[in-house]
Amino acid sequence: MIFQTIGIWIAALLTLAIYSFLYKDNPFYKIAEYIFVGVSAGYWAVVLWFDFAWPNLFAPLIKQQNFFYLLPIIIGLMMFAPLIPKISWLVRIPLTFTMGVAMALQITQITQGDIFPQLQATFLPFKGVNVYTSITNLIIVIGVITTLIYFYFSKEHKGPLGLAAKIGIWFMMVSFGASFGYTVMARISLFIGRVYFLLHEWLRAI
Repeated sequence: MIFQTIGIWIAALLTLAIYSFLYKDNPFYKIAEYIFVGVSAGYWAVVLWFDFAWPNLFAPLIKQQNFFYLLPIIIGLMMFAPLIPKISWLVRIPLTFTMGVAMALQITQITQGDIFPQLQATFLPFKGVNVYTSITNLIIVIGVITTLIYFYFSKEHKGPLGLAAKIGIWFMMVSFGASFGYTVMARISLFIGRVYFLLHEWLRAI
């Protein structure tokens, strides 16, 4: 029970320290910020070691005697080559390898996870559904087409093409507004959660 009470007090004081930045920058905010960054770095270091590095790299190397895993270790150590000026050029090898793999993975992920599903989601039925669904599907299709037309810069936006581009702008404005509103509501929800914690768990006022 005592440890739970101490934990609540620490969480409450850190919460107040973070929100003290709303008044002005101060040492309490900086202390809470440094604690947050340090705890996050330590947490992710432990997660990366026990969930990724040890089971996927060092465990097979040590337990299975699979010396093929020495290659990624050597490549990883080359990332520290700039610390020694004479061999600083070696950092180009892991950077090139990492960038190439990352680009290949990103292209595959974006193509299969974003482009194709979005294309598939655009082919919506107009028949065999109720009127509301049909109108909604029509609006989505028009929004997708007009938004794509806006990004078609090979021809000047005049006449019907310009009208479609303007409609696309309106669809994008609605989309950006909805995304911004969702972000604001998410932040407000977090704020409400912290206020409820302070009033309920810490002060016992509600």
